[in-house]
Amino acid sequence: MKVVILAGGKGTRISEYTKLVPKPMIKIAGLPIIIHIIKLYIKYGFKDFIIAAGYKSVIVENYFQKNKFNCNIQVINTGLNTMTGGRIKRLFKHLKKETFLMTYGDGISDVNLNKLIAFHKKKKKLITMTAVRPPARFGVIKFKGEHVKYFKEKPTMDEGWINGGYFVIEPDFIKFIKNDRTYLEKEPLETALKKKQLIAYKHYGFWQCIDTKRDKVKLEKVLKLSKI
Repeated sequence: MKVVILAGGKGTRISEYTKLVPKPMIKIAGLPIIIHIIKLYIKYGFKDFIIAAGYKSVIVENYFQKNKFNCNIQVINTGLNTMTGGRIKRLFKHLKKETFLMTYGDGISDVNLNKLIAFHKKKKKLITMTAVRPPARFGVIKFKGEHVKYFKEKPTMDEGWINGGYFVIEPDFIKFIKNDRTYLEKEPLETALKKKQLIAYKHYGFWQCIDTKRDKVKLEKVLKLSKI
């Protein structure tokens, strides 16, 4: 299977870094975020990558021209203002109408890709997303009258899962994407949901995306202390 990594967004919420480089090229523990992501896929035997670049795409292209890895990495400029769904659609001719893997270029995880793919094959749907429950940023307090009934400092969220990326996608899903202006997370996934073709694999392990400087500092600490 080919692995698609979306790496073309402008990363405006972490502009103190993205003024200079695209968000997936921000260094965490000495390496660009995207390299940590690629390493996870390589660990599970995947060696054919397509990086959907856009904002400051030349920086991404130059990095992979200068740094060689034991895998095939193709960087394709999918446009400066193309949305997430549109980037996938632009790459479709390179995917040879086969099942492919896709994730965002700003989320690091230790998801078991073998289990994810086995889950996808078993359920036989057009698209499987990895659902995660990120840690809350602040402590949670629950009251009973004036008394504190429950308190936990920065727990994992008890309610709600979110889209953690790390998708498995069948080629027929592409028909739900209209054009460059299409957000993957809106019409395409909503249409798949209505047609009962969207399923979620629940990941209980590590996951974190980089949206702010605070996220970057936190992830630096995690990666320096772990083998993720």
